[in-house]
Amino acid sequence: MEGPLLSSDVLQKGAEQVAAGYIVYGSSTMLVFTTGDGVHGFTLDPGVGEFLLSHPNIRIPEQGRIYSVNEGYQHYWDEATRKVMEHFKDSEGARRKPYSLRYIGSLVADFHRNLLYGGVFLYPADSRDPKKPGGKLRLMCEANPLSMVVEQAGGLATDGVRRILDIEPEHLHQRVPLVIGSRDDVLKIKEIYESFS
Repeated sequence: MEGPLLSSDVLQKGAEQVAAGYIVYGSSTMLVFTTGDGVHGFTLDPGVGEFLLSHPNIRIPEQGRIYSVNEGYQHYWDEATRKVMEHFKDSEGARRKPYSLRYIGSLVADFHRNLLYGGVFLYPADSRDPKKPGGKLRLMCEANPLSMVVEQAGGLATDGVRRILDIEPEHLHQRVPLVIGSRDDVLKIKEIYESFS
């Protein structure tokens, strides 16, 4: 390596990533990852001690039936976020019935379910902590990797207005709101947020 490590070597847009993934633990252990050419899932076979390809070329449905958010924080949300929640509960919307709320409270577990079955995960900005006005999730190690995975599977990720992978990080632990999941659902949320801009 030539010269000292600079912050610009680390603080790069998520679009510059070459790979991303996660491991989810439950009744089985699954590794899901992408190297920029689709998303593939490998399930651990304890009998042989290896991960075997179980979910080749994962594609998220364009529209989901599930939304995942901690509604316990609704009193801290802005008007745009409250309008987004109304959209999911509306029986007169595009689906002609409300979405189902499914929230485990684990970013990876909620994201994984929505990746496989369709849906959207939201961790919107809120007014609970003035030290973290932009959201709770870290751009570099949470939002960017999952955003690469979802885009490779045909979905989208935004902070409500901007594409997550286009955000220029200012510091290593920068936090952002996150809306991630099925393409049509994320586009609708983005449309609602932009109408309040």
